[in-house]
Amino acid sequence: MKERLSNRQISLQRAAELSGKTGEYLEAKKCIPRGMEMQQAFDASRKKLLALFNAREEDWNNWRWHMENTINDVDTLEKILNLTEEDKSELSILSGKYRWAVSPYYASLMDPDDVFDPIRLMGLPTIAELADDSGELDPMGEEFTSPAGSITRRYPDRLIINVTNKCANYCRFCQRRRNIGQVDRHRPKWLLQESLDYIRENPEIRDVLITGGDSLMLEDEMLEWLISSVRAIPHVEIIRLGSRTLVTLPQRITPDLCSMLKKYHPIYLNTHFNHPKEITKDAKKAAEMLSDSGISIGNQMVLLNGINNNKFIVQCLNHELLKIRVRPYYIFHPKQVKGTGHFLCSVDEGMEILEHLRGRTSGMAIPTYIINAPGGAGKTPVLPTYLVSRGPETVTLRTWEGKMFRYRNTPSRDIRALVREARESIKPAPEKAKAE
Repeated sequence: MKERLSNRQISLQRAAELSGKTGEYLEAKKCIPRGMEMQQAFDASRKKLLALFNAREEDWNNWRWHMENTINDVDTLEKILNLTEEDKSELSILSGKYRWAVSPYYASLMDPDDVFDPIRLMGLPTIAELADDSGELDPMGEEFTSPAGSITRRYPDRLIINVTNKCANYCRFCQRRRNIGQVDRHRPKWLLQESLDYIRENPEIRDVLITGGDSLMLEDEMLEWLISSVRAIPHVEIIRLGSRTLVTLPQRITPDLCSMLKKYHPIYLNTHFNHPKEITKDAKKAAEMLSDSGISIGNQMVLLNGINNNKFIVQCLNHELLKIRVRPYYIFHPKQVKGTGHFLCSVDEGMEILEHLRGRTSGMAIPTYIINAPGGAGKTPVLPTYLVSRGPETVTLRTWEGKMFRYRNTPSRDIRALVREARESIKPAPEKAKAE
């Protein structure tokens, strides 16, 4: 007679089975560059850059110094990276069509020898930008969704105020690269005032996102004027900031900035970490300062070919984000912006990543996969199909392991009626009550 397994033995068998599902990721993780483990290389690059600019450590910790010394020419770049003659020629050609610029901090994260280093691919142009003539300059139709001032409005209860075209780094995948131009310009105050007037006149607006460019390129005083003005509008409940400075210039997150922001809660900040290499000691410090000030940080990763269109890289990224108190929020499918075709991925790749994450990591590490509908029609979530079929009494579902099960499909009933029925059911019979 076959011996029956105990509950503990069954549990141990299942635990061993689950442990086996982590091996492939743990093996792949060994080959994924992670910023928190590369500090020695970053420190060496920092010293090289400080010597190049004849600067001090105090300068490195000053975000304004980085902006004053933004790298945007081939001559300076070749003193930092090992560029071939072909690299230099292509960058010179590209400079005539697409503006590029990178902060000394972000440059310090770049591998000096690897053209396909993820930081270099995101921060510096490649000849592929000229070869791609597909896509649109404004795939989101922002030019046609601006009812006033510098507003973009796509949804009933929320909108964007675009405050600047300035960034610490002009990311090569940017959806607003059409706005970069050759000159950095903040939106004039009168245009921002027009945006505020529009919000005041539309009481359905409860959520305002301040972005750009990068919202944190504004000086604290100007940013506070705008935030305080939005907060003074009674029907605005939520203020959000869009900023990639946590990634490209974490020195921008200062005690003064955090002290100012915490006066206007609730404030949320959304950023773009796209690869584990971007999560550094400095990024961690910046994220923790914001979190300690009560500001929740969400990450909106952009799915990028050659950067993160790999399930293990995304899993590693999301784990590293949670460790610095940043919540993986969205995975954005890459937009079809002119000059960025080399970053495009298939929806199948995005779905594979989502399928892999579910069950293999915690729910906190699983963002929502989003495709932006063309013409500004809004974010459309894309999910793997776990609901296989649905009937009046049961539904059939698929687990993350591909197992099928049926689940009772119980319709809701009026809670008051249910309470009355429950009371009736537990009342003692009249005869029994009388006998007692």
